[in-house]
Amino acid sequence: MASSLTCAGVIWAFLSFLCAAASCVGFFMPYWLLGSQLEKSVSFGTFRRCSYPVRDESRQMTVMVEQCGRYASFQAIPSAEWRICTVVTGLGCGLLLLVALTALMGCCVSELISRTVGRVAGGIQFLGGKCSCREGTGA
Repeated sequence: MASSLTCAGVIWAFLSFLCAAASCVGFFMPYWLLGSQLEKSVSFGTFRRCSYPVRDESRQMTVMVEQCGRYASFQAIPSAEWRICTVVTGLGCGLLLLVALTALMGCCVSELISRTVGRVAGGIQFLGGKCSCREGTGA
């Protein structure tokens, strides 16, 4: 198994993959914000939610649905900011995962990653990480 990566490159590839996987898992989990509503524990993320209020027209009152799930459509996400957050975070996670998988392939295939490709990949990773971090900090 020939590799085009140095020892530092191999460590970078594995750490990149672990960070990208953690970012993607975090993106898909609905536990970004935790709280309570109508005396029930609620949580939600960019496109998933758990224990959310709905209007019960037959009883003319608001009831809590105690289950987790995605919003029915992209437009059902509560605000434009959350929709933008979903797109930006998803793109950031996608870029991080693409670069990480390419780096892992560089561990197995010789001459796949040159010094220039490594620098460009690191730049893409930096941008992907900034997209994910900027959304997470509210900056």
